Amino acid sequence: MAKPDPALLDASRYPFHHEIVPRFADLDLNRHINNVTMAAYIEDARVRFYEASGYRKHLTGLSTMVVSLNLEYLNQTHYPDPVTIACAVERVGRTSMTMIHVVTQNEVPVVFSRCVTVAVDASGQTVAIPELLNEWTLRP
Repeated sequence: MAKPDPALLDASRYPFHHEIVPRFADLDLNRHINNVTMAAYIEDARVRFYEASGYRKHLTGLSTMVVSLNLEYLNQTHYPDPVTIACAVERVGRTSMTMIHVVTQNEVPVVFSRCVTVAVDASGQTVAIPELLNEWTLRP
């Protein structure tokens, strides 16, 4: 699989950053941060992004569903150095949103992720994505 566009790996371009300090329990047998743990780190940053952007308030009475989640591992991630997850909206559709994340450790990109989500009401019907997320979109 081809590496992502290098411009997408520049964490300084992203509007939101969240740092996580790995726990020893987050490691695999090779003392790398476990792949499943990395997905959980990205999930945590995404939820914190929802709060910071105001999107969480829009979700009152709604649920979000992950439609697609793709992680590309670019480098090894080691304990105990913290990782920073940078988040941005890549695209807002009528009822779906694509977010991108670049995870860095010691300023080196280690993971690139793309996640598509939808918001649904109690009946399971998708609802419109608010325009407020446009200001959180990654700019060229």
